[in-house]
Amino acid sequence: MMSLIALAIFAQSETGIAKESQERDVIDIYELFPTQNIWTFIKLNTRNGKMWQVQFSLEETSERTEVYINSLALVYSEEQVNGRFTLVPTQNMYNFILLDQIDGSLWQVQWSTDPAYRGILPIN
Repeated sequence: MMSLIALAIFAQSETGIAKESQERDVIDIYELFPTQNIWTFIKLNTRNGKMWQVQFSLEETSERTEVYINSLALVYSEEQVNGRFTLVPTQNMYNFILLDQIDGSLWQVQWSTDPAYRGILPIN
């Protein structure tokens, strides 16, 4: 039979795990992925595959920006799940592979300061 102290510790740890899990779900919606450029990150919505190129600066006069790489959701809203999408770097500093961890779909993701060279393409 479980003592009252052990029961209280068990209940407290279960509550802590549930709270941590709930907090983690909120964090998992967005992830930042570093590029080989020290000023540039890719922000990924892990639920739907939308992505932004994020640039920061230490200087007041430099531009800090967040621009779309992909503005369209890659799955319907009822199929969105936290952590569904992730980015994998390649040997080319401007390219990543976007992976749908549920159905295995792949896209080539390219970031660039030039909008003409920024975007995603499906890998069939």
